[in-house]
Amino acid sequence: MAATFPRAGASRRPLSHHSALLGISMAALVVAAPALAQQAGSTATTAAPAAAEAEALPTVTVQGADGRLVSDPYSTPSAVSTVNMLNNLNQSSRLDTVLRTVPGTFTEQSTSNPGVAINIRGFQGFGRVNMMIDGVRQNFRFVGHEASGFAYVDEQLLAGVDIARGAVSTAGGAGALAGAADMRTLGVDDIIKPGNQWGAIGNLTWGSNGQGWQEMFAGAAKLNDRVSVAGAIANSAPTNYENGAGQMVPFTWQNLSSGLLKSDIKLTDDSTLKLGAVFYNNFFYANSADQQINNNTFTAKYHYDPDSELIDFRLNAYYNDLTMTYLNTPRTSSSSRGRVIEDQGWGFDTSNTSNFMWGEVGVSTINGFEYFYDDVSASNSLNPSFYGGVNPSGESGTGGVFSETTFSYNIFDFILGLRYDFYTLEGSGVEGTPGGAVAVGPWSVDQSDGRFDPKFTLAINPYDWLQPYVTYAETMRAPTASETMVGGEHPGAANQSYSANPYLQPEVSKGWEFGVNIRKDGLFTANDQFRLKADYFYNDISNYIVTCLGARGTQYTQTFFCNVDGTSKVSGIELEATYDARTFFASASYTHNDNDLPPQTQGFGTNQYLPDDIFSMTAGLRFLDEKLTVGGRYSFYSQSTLIGFNSTFTGAAISSTPSPSYGLFDLFGSYEINDKLTFRVDATNLLDEDYTPALSIQPTGFTGNTGQGRTVLMSLRAHF
Repeated sequence: MAATFPRAGASRRPLSHHSALLGISMAALVVAAPALAQQAGSTATTAAPAAAEAEALPTVTVQGADGRLVSDPYSTPSAVSTVNMLNNLNQSSRLDTVLRTVPGTFTEQSTSNPGVAINIRGFQGFGRVNMMIDGVRQNFRFVGHEASGFAYVDEQLLAGVDIARGAVSTAGGAGALAGAADMRTLGVDDIIKPGNQWGAIGNLTWGSNGQGWQEMFAGAAKLNDRVSVAGAIANSAPTNYENGAGQMVPFTWQNLSSGLLKSDIKLTDDSTLKLGAVFYNNFFYANSADQQINNNTFTAKYHYDPDSELIDFRLNAYYNDLTMTYLNTPRTSSSSRGRVIEDQGWGFDTSNTSNFMWGEVGVSTINGFEYFYDDVSASNSLNPSFYGGVNPSGESGTGGVFSETTFSYNIFDFILGLRYDFYTLEGSGVEGTPGGAVAVGPWSVDQSDGRFDPKFTLAINPYDWLQPYVTYAETMRAPTASETMVGGEHPGAANQSYSANPYLQPEVSKGWEFGVNIRKDGLFTANDQFRLKADYFYNDISNYIVTCLGARGTQYTQTFFCNVDGTSKVSGIELEATYDARTFFASASYTHNDNDLPPQTQGFGTNQYLPDDIFSMTAGLRFLDEKLTVGGRYSFYSQSTLIGFNSTFTGAAISSTPSPSYGLFDLFGSYEINDKLTFRVDATNLLDEDYTPALSIQPTGFTGNTGQGRTVLMSLRAHF
């Protein structure tokens, strides 16, 4: 998409203009002052009365208190889920398939683009869902016939995925309208088995139907009592696959290499420092271009936890550099060759968790601050006059002061969450065509705003196995640089242009959630376990951002992002349950979603509407002292709303024809050869269903169904 006007680089503020933000961040460190003082005096000890008081404290779950986005989902009065990727029964060639089995969670699946775009409760794109890798925000955006933002990570390196649906009132919640998802990569403790000094994981997988070979090796060692290190490398190069009708689906290949380095350092008996680096390099074809993605993620996580219930201090800092390069190859559209979009983002969060008794009330509170900043540059190395196409350059920053406190008395838990989120947005450009949101000529953006967002939860624990709860929460999402400063011309189409809109207002969500957790052991036998989590949610969304048409009034002609008047509504039901009696196990998830969000214009985003009903069930048996496992899975996706262009071709509209429903059968089996070696076989889409996945994007020039046909995967995994 070639620009027809000069796009100026991001304006730069003097350091003094950022002093307010730095002041706020320093103020957040005040929470840590007692901790740092106590660490300095390492000879200090905790008094006996304090220890006795600690023993009397009740056990409560505070989201984020353990440094992760999600604690035990079935003990948390909130819509949260977690996926174990190391021992997952849902083996697949795509992370999308795994995430689509989580209630209330979906993906905008691009057949050609290997990135993951997570949808929560019908919201996606432009940061509405905070996608993270090891707690590092993935804020890369680009405008096109794709999802409005991807996270790039190799699923072979993942240990798990934590998902929080709805408001997050601790770290990770700033700027997220609908929730957050943290994709956790392998660490030292994932690789080294308990009691060992070193460990290694090797995984070799072969798949039919174009999947080919995948290799991953990870190793870790404890160098001494203070320092542990880990590293991993992975590679995969699938080719084009066939759909259920036997048609080859083009541009579904990729060439991916990835790796990571981790180090755990015990600074003192009370403090640790974890350093990490994750590397991703992939080559693929999407958006009419051969593309190269390089994504490098760096983390430093400090934790100070002395023998005091009042101090559990964390400081996490990170840097992420993602570069998308459109290669100079014959297949790449001429106007895109040489385009480079880079997002350099850094940020941090700091918090302290305290537990104490207030009379007969147990109190657990986490207080902190988070901030992240992105510097986006879009250019063209071959033809500088094309700039980044419609993709703008600009700077943005978002932060928040947060507090979440749980008051526990008798069978009641009252959780009070409050955060103040703020943002800044800076950039400039030149508008060359009349009829848009700004006048012809130069324009600039220098915007900042903030908002208090409360979250209140009342949970009741009448029995140790039952926990109903109710929550009211509000969230805010600031407009992004892509939405505010988009511009340029649609390639190959005269008089079809885009316009910036520096007047966008933040989106705001207000809503209720009613849920229940059930944790029951010994339900039918002495050793079985039953877990159930269900919720109903209802949200009103104001200032929702979609695309509008300028005064010239035709599709692509002066199209710009705008705030929708009035309120949009989203509601739904989410359920997940597991039962495990060792010889027999089963799990199920169900999602019903209903929303009246206005549609996005094709080319300025993609369809965000979930299927009305999504159901997945997995069941299996274990034999030979649980060494042999066999099972199956059925997944059903009902009809879902589609968007298109209206009859006058002047904007997005709901299609009168929904996407068809479909169901998929999978089989799986594994055998533990010994305590270190496991062989596994999976058959996905066993009946060779010819379908197109809901919320998916067709590859360039292909009109058939894009669902992957029957595929057999065989893997040998060693864990020493």
